[in-house]
Amino acid sequence: MYKNVFKRVLDFIFSLIGILTLSLLFITISIGLAFYNRGTPFFFQKRPGKDEKVFKVIKFKTMTDKKNNKGQLLPDSERLTKLGAFIRKTSLDEIPQLINVLKGDMSIIGPRPLLPEYLPLYNDYQKKRHDLKPGITGWAQVNGRNAISWQEKFNFDVWYVENVSFILDLKIFFLTVIKVFKSEGINNAGEATTTPFKGNE
Repeated sequence: MYKNVFKRVLDFIFSLIGILTLSLLFITISIGLAFYNRGTPFFFQKRPGKDEKVFKVIKFKTMTDKKNNKGQLLPDSERLTKLGAFIRKTSLDEIPQLINVLKGDMSIIGPRPLLPEYLPLYNDYQKKRHDLKPGITGWAQVNGRNAISWQEKFNFDVWYVENVSFILDLKIFFLTVIKVFKSEGINNAGEATTTPFKGNE
């Protein structure tokens, strides 16, 4: 009952409260990023959700679009602005995803939505992560986030899908708050973002 009904009801209520409560912060960050990025403060990207249905995730844009003399984007670490680095460190870049939750594309708690090009690379076990809506935070995030291996992430994601409950979601929520304050597991050492998933060897 919780997974199929109450989880969505709670998602709608808390995402709406979150958007209203954080509206001033949302506007302030948007203005700051528009200045630093010299353009849009938002980042839209296609991600697969429940049952692998693709939607557009909304995040604050923490990197510029600077390119080299060949027209190729510079490495992530070179495009990450000082404000962007702070926003990523504090996980404030996730705030716009409350809109995705309100729309029903995402849940507050669930497996993180990854790139659509990873879909053909999953084995049957890993595909189970798409049996639920993706989340802003999840079991893998509070157990290492980008500091753990892809296989560990998938193991945590599938375990969550198979054991989802209100108590577990509550636990993940409070652990997320602690992780954000400690800024743990944001990136791999020396990298601005996590390394791409290249399939199972």
